[in-house]
Amino acid sequence: MTEQQFRTEQDSMGEVKVPEKALYGAQTQRALDNFAISGLVMPGRLIRAIAMVKHAAASANERVSGLERSKAKAIRAAAKQIIDGEHEQHFPIDIFQTGSGTSSNMNVNEVIAHLCQQQGVDVHPNDDVNQSQSSNDVIPTAIQVASVLAIEEHLHGSLKHLISTVQDKATSLRDVVKTGRTHLMDAMPMTLAQELDCWAGQLEHSAGQLPLLLQRSKVLPQGGTAIGTGINAPADFAEQFARQLSSLTEHEFTASANPFTGIAGQELNLQLHGQLNTLGTTLLKISNDLRWMNSGPLAGLGEIQLAALQPGSSIMPGKVNPVIPEAVAMAAAQVNGNHTTITTAAQQGNFQLNVMLPVIGYNLLQSIELLSNSCRALADRAIKDFEVNQQRLDEALAKNPILVTALNPVIGYSKAAEIAKQAYKDGRAIIDVADEMTDLGRDKLNRLLDPKQLTEGGVTQGD
Repeated sequence: MTEQQFRTEQDSMGEVKVPEKALYGAQTQRALDNFAISGLVMPGRLIRAIAMVKHAAASANERVSGLERSKAKAIRAAAKQIIDGEHEQHFPIDIFQTGSGTSSNMNVNEVIAHLCQQQGVDVHPNDDVNQSQSSNDVIPTAIQVASVLAIEEHLHGSLKHLISTVQDKATSLRDVVKTGRTHLMDAMPMTLAQELDCWAGQLEHSAGQLPLLLQRSKVLPQGGTAIGTGINAPADFAEQFARQLSSLTEHEFTASANPFTGIAGQELNLQLHGQLNTLGTTLLKISNDLRWMNSGPLAGLGEIQLAALQPGSSIMPGKVNPVIPEAVAMAAAQVNGNHTTITTAAQQGNFQLNVMLPVIGYNLLQSIELLSNSCRALADRAIKDFEVNQQRLDEALAKNPILVTALNPVIGYSKAAEIAKQAYKDGRAIIDVADEMTDLGRDKLNRLLDPKQLTEGGVTQGD
């Protein structure tokens, strides 16, 4: 670039050349020079959450810290532009930066200050935009705010939609009986509705735990400033900030009584992601069940047929693959990897500050997005419209020797095992072998071995 394409900015360390049209300043440029690590930048949700912190802090500072009204108004207007998704190209700092996220905090401070200057208001990024704050409480607060909004405004709806879709599909399959499986081996019969109701129950475990964890995430360390003591922030700043942020976001946030905890530790975000990881585990289980049930279609189980969404092979004509369950399974694997990263990062709370905040925020928000989108994809493009292959289900049920379990109370385990082994050996239907090896009679065997009746539990009666 030529000299005319740069401008000179200054911070406490001296002068820095910054691209002429950049809204950021010297400290952001230093971070760009220092942290050419991955090319991964802070998530837009996290940048917007930092801007929300600045917006609420300006209002709080106007009330309790003596920030001039004109400056507070300009800061809020500039922050609102960022909250609305504008100027995203001016937040280019790598995720792998200083562990407190100071570089990204200053990035937002500098962009807001420059936007204020465009309004004709002279605002200092540290003295005004960052008034009563530290990166050490801004970034943990922003991570919590971003995750709360992402879950309540995105994941909750997606998860609810998936559960509802599974339950609706189950209702339509109440009378469809299939072979159950344990260890991937034939087991007692069940209905497809029972199988799907199991999925819904697993999903509801995660849905039920998230509200409690989110309630804790709404308790913010903002106001603790550098280490939790609240140095350079008025005593009532934290409460005023929480009120202003609640008004801005329409979500109820409160100030922590112990901000040291939210600055030094990240156990809360680790717990939250633990529940996200649990949800990912459930999505992986459901995806794999769908893949197995859809397998074949001729040489596999072939119990169901997923919607054909795209050609499955570049060399084998006519092949169609279970692409949505595969994609969701990969997303779940990524969430599991993110949990390992967050677990390691949460351990880095050295004395009064965790020093892996950016990577925690990045992975937490990525997991929320992956799970939100995966729930929708699984519901709408895999579960909602799959078709049942009734003929294959009936054939498998008829040949399943494990049905003999229902005869245990009548003929005993040993005799039932003998019948099952003979049926396996001959490859014959269990009812035919049982008819030959017992004196129960065909009519009674039909009643005792009725697959639909066996899905309802209870003890088989010999009479």
